[in-house]
Amino acid sequence: MAAYSVRVKQDIARWVEQGLIPASLAETLSRDVEQRDRKSLSFGSILAMMAALLVGAAILVLIAANWEAIPRIVRVGALFATILAGYVGGAILKSRDQNAIGEALYIVAAAAFGGSIALIGQMYHMSGDESDALLTWCVGTGLAALALRSDPLTVAAVGLAAAWMFLRGGGYWADSSFPHLFLLLAALLWLVSYWTDSIVARHLLLLSLIFYAAMFTASGGVNVVLFASLLAAGSAALFAAAVLAPDPIEKIAQLDGRFAVHCLIGFLVGVGMAEIELMDRSQTAELVVLALVGFAGIAAAIVFAGRESRGLRWIAYTGFSLQLAFVYTVTMGTMLGTAGLFFASGIVLGLVALLIIRIEKRMKGTPEIEGAAA
Repeated sequence: MAAYSVRVKQDIARWVEQGLIPASLAETLSRDVEQRDRKSLSFGSILAMMAALLVGAAILVLIAANWEAIPRIVRVGALFATILAGYVGGAILKSRDQNAIGEALYIVAAAAFGGSIALIGQMYHMSGDESDALLTWCVGTGLAALALRSDPLTVAAVGLAAAWMFLRGGGYWADSSFPHLFLLLAALLWLVSYWTDSIVARHLLLLSLIFYAAMFTASGGVNVVLFASLLAAGSAALFAAAVLAPDPIEKIAQLDGRFAVHCLIGFLVGVGMAEIELMDRSQTAELVVLALVGFAGIAAAIVFAGRESRGLRWIAYTGFSLQLAFVYTVTMGTMLGTAGLFFASGIVLGLVALLIIRIEKRMKGTPEIEGAAA
């Protein structure tokens, strides 16, 4: 990011020298670049976060060891002192423009908070299971993110909510019911992400919601093909909304124009789950029709949104390749020998590669500026 900002400032200076933009506009552009550069994730910020995660892991390991030689009151006091020092110290450092270290201290405090929940529950034999502790940890971290307006704490809260949803929905704990409460958590954390300006948290929330839908579809007791098809159809509808009305959708999603990428992922997950279920039922004809729908959806995604997002194109290419391999495995694997299947697959994948190369060249092409040749 630093190298990018330097290049942009050099370009701005050159534009001023050539009389392309006025000095006042150049100053405004330079200030905007500097502000975004300060908000970017530098190498020092990454190291600070890694250090915070290591310290947090050390705290959790110490608590797991139970500190048998240390009196209870000292253990609890040390944890609460760590929480207080992390949050207060981080706030002080952020007020002095030491954002990376301040946010790292927030993460240490959040880890200490989770450790204190486990230690107090263990020492005083409180009722409840690990899922309740993890949920409490998530809520506490989310409240801290809201109070301190912290992007990393918001991401941590989303990660804890997703972990709780996965472990609860996967039946990791005894007598686990499906975690429909995650929908409420996701909605609340989405609102928190607006306040903390956490784009990463919103990306994680959308991916977690797709995973939630997939887990619910595969949980049993529901028509897998129907629910998977609803997931694919809903994702396709949201994709169409993102393409046809990008400004209102971006105003709500605030994902720098990447909402369509998540819609494509949801579409591919829904189609894939429905295809696997149809394969288990040996319904080859329906499977081929659904595969054609998948191919059409991927092609539409590339045509209507591929130019603006390279990430979407590569997800589409990956989905296309997986669809192709799946169809060959189901419909032609029994008709061709192993060598013939490999040969046919190589030919088809080569044609796909040529198609992708041609699409990439067209995506990189820019229309000529009117009057450029004059």
